[in-house]
Amino acid sequence: MTEPTTGQPRRRADNVALGIGLSVLAIVIFGIQDAVSKSLVQHHSPFQIAMLRFWAFAAFSLVLASRQGPLKHAFRSKHPWLQGLRALLLVVDIWAFALALKTVPLAELQAITLVYPLLATLVAIPILGERVGLFRIVAVFVGFCGAMIIVRPGGLPIDGGVLFALVSASSYAVYIALTRKVSSVDTTATSMVYVGVGGLVLTTAVGVFFWQPMDLTAMVQVGFVMITSTAAHGLMMVALSRAPASTLQPFNYFSLPWGIFLSYQFFGHLIDPISLIGAGVIAAAGLVVMARERHLSQQGKKAAPSPVEEETLAH
Repeated sequence: MTEPTTGQPRRRADNVALGIGLSVLAIVIFGIQDAVSKSLVQHHSPFQIAMLRFWAFAAFSLVLASRQGPLKHAFRSKHPWLQGLRALLLVVDIWAFALALKTVPLAELQAITLVYPLLATLVAIPILGERVGLFRIVAVFVGFCGAMIIVRPGGLPIDGGVLFALVSASSYAVYIALTRKVSSVDTTATSMVYVGVGGLVLTTAVGVFFWQPMDLTAMVQVGFVMITSTAAHGLMMVALSRAPASTLQPFNYFSLPWGIFLSYQFFGHLIDPISLIGAGVIAAAGLVVMARERHLSQQGKKAAPSPVEEETLAH
């Protein structure tokens, strides 16, 4: 999604089918990127891989912001500390996800991290002052039960990998809530630049201490991750400019069956039936929460029409 230099959201003509198609394509690319990253982190530090990813994303965010007007304007924020915190949270999310990739099978990892929309519902209460009814609270609890089914006795071992997966989902949920908060006063260009440059500084400050030489295969894989990460984010942004975020959000759950397929194709791992049930419970709970939020949003718009809302980019 792009914005003019005035900071007011600008929408192209809606094309929901195109938006959905681009969103699904981005999810497909993200999934392949995760599979390649899982192979990389078996032999190279996750901190090194995260650093290289942010080098590409920082360049992407700066180029995109410069197209909206003078680049210095993108660094002007009414909440610079919150923007910095967003950058830190996204870095923690990517670090934790990469660390989880080392030991947690790709299918189960995708399922566990999909609790982030449910967590975002909870953290919106203290951060955004939103009121969350019993209906959504129950749905969140059910989603957590789905995660516990996956890590049940005899399921995934309760080790660092599972904990890192939960840290990844939690940090991303708070990141989403803060993104909603700053979007009311800062432009999308500002939010992207702070995350891109802030993430670049943070990951480089740590990543340089974990640098390891790479052979040609690893260099090609890293280049693939850098390019596809940037391309997928760009596709998702165009998708959001063509269709409402509330329409596209449910398609994020396509990452679950896609992750199961990739886990089998790349690593020969097939999720067990009970874990699959747990994953289904998480997906169902998340979709119920999304449907409820969309229903309440539509009721609010009927009661008092609001200006075009700014939508956030999911990774």
